[in-house]
Amino acid sequence: MLAFLLPLCLIFVTTEVMAQKIMDSGFRIVANIKPDGTIQDASFRTIGYIKSDGKIQDASFKVVGYLKDNGSVQDANFRTVGYIKDDGKVQDSSFRVIGHINKDGLVQDSSFRTIGYAKDIPLRWAAFYFFFRK
Repeated sequence: MLAFLLPLCLIFVTTEVMAQKIMDSGFRIVANIKPDGTIQDASFRTIGYIKSDGKIQDASFKVVGYLKDNGSVQDANFRTVGYIKDDGKVQDSSFRVIGHINKDGLVQDSSFRTIGYAKDIPLRWAAFYFFFRK
């Protein structure tokens, strides 16, 4: 029996450890993003998906947007709603800076006030979570 349960426990622990945490400015966990792009709330309930092709889906798999290779963020109707620059600058559709994400995962608003942390999460995924999800 133990030989059966131990591998199951290791799979559960490994899966949860692999999920990267998104924290608010008070270091409270507000979400988890798994390496496969599954977005979970703090209780590990799935709330959405970021697919490898840039498609963003809600928990019921409805497409809600797109992260394009050129850094643009589009809504479900392919309208550009913002831009994520390689340097971590995040802009709205009018190119106004709305935030910044540092390489170490520090997330700041346009005035450089800390609004959260997304360490070891791909820049585009973190930017989407903090600035473009509704």
